Amino acid sequence: MPITGIYGPDDFANRPQGQITGQVTGQITASPRAAPARTGLPLPAPALEWTPEVERATAPLYERVKHVIPPIEWPLMAPTIQAINELKRARGAVILAHNYQAPEIFHCVADIGGDSLQLAVEATKVEANVIVQCGVHFMAETSKLLNPDKTVLIPDSRAGCSLAASITGADVRLLREKFPGVPVVAYVNTSAEVKAEVDICCTSSNAVQVVESLNAPSVIFLPDRYLATYVASKTDVKIIAWKGACEVHERFKGEELRAFREADPSVQIIAHPECPPDVLAEADFTGSTAHMINWVREKRPRRLVMITECSMADNVRAELPDVEMLRPCNLCPHMKRITLANILQSLLTLGEEVTIDPALAMRARRSVERMINLKN
Repeated sequence: MPITGIYGPDDFANRPQGQITGQVTGQITASPRAAPARTGLPLPAPALEWTPEVERATAPLYERVKHVIPPIEWPLMAPTIQAINELKRARGAVILAHNYQAPEIFHCVADIGGDSLQLAVEATKVEANVIVQCGVHFMAETSKLLNPDKTVLIPDSRAGCSLAASITGADVRLLREKFPGVPVVAYVNTSAEVKAEVDICCTSSNAVQVVESLNAPSVIFLPDRYLATYVASKTDVKIIAWKGACEVHERFKGEELRAFREADPSVQIIAHPECPPDVLAEADFTGSTAHMINWVREKRPRRLVMITECSMADNVRAELPDVEMLRPCNLCPHMKRITLANILQSLLTLGEEVTIDPALAMRARRSVERMINLKN
């Protein structure tokens, strides 16, 4: 079913001034910059030297990434990787990493990796007192919502998201005024402020299920216009969308994928539903990051174009080196703000701590937990 309407900031004449968010830059404006952690003492910086001991200790880790990290680069990374793994044990910390993190983070220092839904679920099971979120700011907020009594750190709080920055809590309230009684679903790629104003959250992997679980003829789905279009094509529920988009996925074009097929008709193409419809029309498979990875594991295509963030393709190739990954892919500049260096600094200083107003957090937590508790 086609989308019945799509709205954005310019469609509300009474939108509060100063609420326009940074969709172009992707900077988070709904939440303040994370504060330094107030618990624990800073630890001294370790010596980051490539020694025979570091080489031996990190050799098993290099085996995981040797197909995507050249040998000449490993001595530059390994001392920091070793220091991070020692420090997280000393701090009693766990590191969560999104699929879009670079291989040296995802495969070598993360304790738990996955897509947004996986990380949200695993965050509820974490026993460590400190969580280091290697991802963007809304992911760290989600971990904090689900672990209010734990210290949640993000190595660089400037790691924003163009999609999350495209909408505010005030925008959701205006949508509710325009469509009274219509339930609101928010993609997890939103701030805690937005989550506090909606009925339930979803991820790209469960979006259709969440929409249909509401048993409503119409649903407001925000903020990704392309994911909304994809959901509308899979359900009879009328979808009212928002004009947000992921700056990584919206840059792909269907014509470039057709060029890959013309060059090699045997190539397989898989795409994330945050991509525009002309891209999805060219794909052999469309799914969330977790579904894409599982598809590659099952199908083992000889040559593959993975239409999503570049580091995810690298992470899959590290695991499945027999699959030849063809470009294009696009880098997320916000995900790339998270580095080995600032993960190390985060563990040394316990910064930057993510904090959320308790009253807002209580409301936002309900929408996330309702998603997690949704029965299959």
